[in-house]
Amino acid sequence: MVSHPSILAQLDTFVPSLIVICGPTASGKSGLAVAIAQRLGTSILSADSRQVYREFDIGTAKPSLAEQQQVPHHLIDICDPTETLTVAEYQTQTQELIQTLPLAQGNAPLLLVGGTGLYICAITRGLIIPRVAPQPELRLQLANLGQKQCYAMLCQIDPVAAKRIHPNDEIRTVRSLEVFYTTGRPMSAQQGEAPPSYPILQIGLDCATPDELHQRIERRTEIMVEQGLAQEVETLCSKYGADLPLLNTLGYAEFKHYLAGDCSLAEAKAQTVVHTRQFAKRQRTWFRAYPEIAWFDADANDLVEQVWQRVQEFVEAIAIG
Repeated sequence: MVSHPSILAQLDTFVPSLIVICGPTASGKSGLAVAIAQRLGTSILSADSRQVYREFDIGTAKPSLAEQQQVPHHLIDICDPTETLTVAEYQTQTQELIQTLPLAQGNAPLLLVGGTGLYICAITRGLIIPRVAPQPELRLQLANLGQKQCYAMLCQIDPVAAKRIHPNDEIRTVRSLEVFYTTGRPMSAQQGEAPPSYPILQIGLDCATPDELHQRIERRTEIMVEQGLAQEVETLCSKYGADLPLLNTLGYAEFKHYLAGDCSLAEAKAQTVVHTRQFAKRQRTWFRAYPEIAWFDADANDLVEQVWQRVQEFVEAIAIG
């Protein structure tokens, strides 16, 4: 790693700090993060809800082995596909890393990088999350009811939570019901915020126009197909069964239908692009709601230098106190 000791040497005592790089999918977060992490001599913490699962590599755009060799990455490949990592568990593991990792790397701020807004908010805003373990039998019963009925139930028992959850969001709907039926209290009544005291810099990466991001999504989908996305899905279906919940997520669901003969390869790619665009739009809406995020143009020729200047200012401010 190429670090800049002239900046980090100013931090004489341990001060936990964090730099977030967030934004919609395909905006180039991983590449920027590696470049900045190398200059800082620091590590990257993943904030991606699917990259935590082993074997789900191509379809999640997991950092390549080369990238992981250039910069230490954490919170990647920490769960088997048959396991479920809750937001609370992710939060606990990430908070522990933030408190311990900098001690071994000269107090450099860690980079929290990804597009899962809930993961990022869990850290930056210190979300208070109900510690309720997954309930497999209850989840099965809810799954058998179907999303439409589950969401209707949620609207009745926890209307506050229902307003925050899209009617088609099965994961968050089931989780909210799970918390209610396990604790007897609505999930919304058990939530709050306890923001961390350490300094945080939040960098947002996005394209100037939706069309530019759409082009990036199309290119990345083509690259995933060339890297063997269909083969990855086929292997996962064979090993875990086509009904594995993770195989119903973006990219995997479309190619699962292709492998089942329900659509052509071209149709699977087209549907992946469409669904990824829709997902990116939701990510944009989420992140734009947070004024603390400083936005940068993903296509700027001097993007790394722009962000690096902002990072220097952040570290120097910490040193001054």
